[in-house]
Amino acid sequence: MNTLRKIAVPLAAIVAFLLAWELLVWANGWPNYKMASPSDLGPAFVKYKWLFLEYGWQTLWRTIAGLLLAVVFGTLLGMVMGFSRTAREALYPLLVGFNAIPKATVVPVIALLFIGQHDLNTILIAFMISFFPIAVSVSIGLSTLEPEYRDILRSLGASKFTIFRKIALPKTLPEFFGALKVAVTLAFIGTNLMEIVEPHGRGLGHLFDSGKINADYPLMFAVLIALAVLGIALFYVVVFLERVFAGWAERSPG
Repeated sequence: MNTLRKIAVPLAAIVAFLLAWELLVWANGWPNYKMASPSDLGPAFVKYKWLFLEYGWQTLWRTIAGLLLAVVFGTLLGMVMGFSRTAREALYPLLVGFNAIPKATVVPVIALLFIGQHDLNTILIAFMISFFPIAVSVSIGLSTLEPEYRDILRSLGASKFTIFRKIALPKTLPEFFGALKVAVTLAFIGTNLMEIVEPHGRGLGHLFDSGKINADYPLMFAVLIALAVLGIALFYVVVFLERVFAGWAERSPG
């Protein structure tokens, strides 16, 4: 029953959203060249189905590649800041300043640095926009580790690696997966920024840009829905991994 509820409730919310969207377009009498409705999206998906499959895969694998880089780099950076107060105080201002820079302004710089390296450019932007929450969450999780645990294990002869593996790592997992859920959506934003701002004929961002140039609103909104579907799918992959590796931290409702 609980599993059925977890499936039925999100589906009901999605259906309600689509119905409200359809009703809004109908009530205002907007034509599809001004505002596409959900009923306009089906024909667009059918008409461009092969492009959606090809470009969707290109966007997905580059997003995942950038996200994996963000996980590795963000975790290592978070470990450095979590275990060293000096590193934390030195790196936090730099990270906050870097994260405050709009990534749309970074896209042309990356494109000029690596001219013609379209896959690398896209992966780099996805990585740059998504590693920050991972690094911060790991850093906070490790820096707030109770010193009593470390003192007890050290008195028993445990090494720093053992302390990290037995105490620090499990404690950090809930924060890590919480940040990873945020990083998933950010990675998609980074991928599509590169595909739209610096078009190179690949990915769903390019397909969206083509719809914009041709004033094909159903295609544009269909691309947005496709991106949402990919983001939701990757989000639930993270949820599954969280339940596998950090399911112990989930609190049952009272």
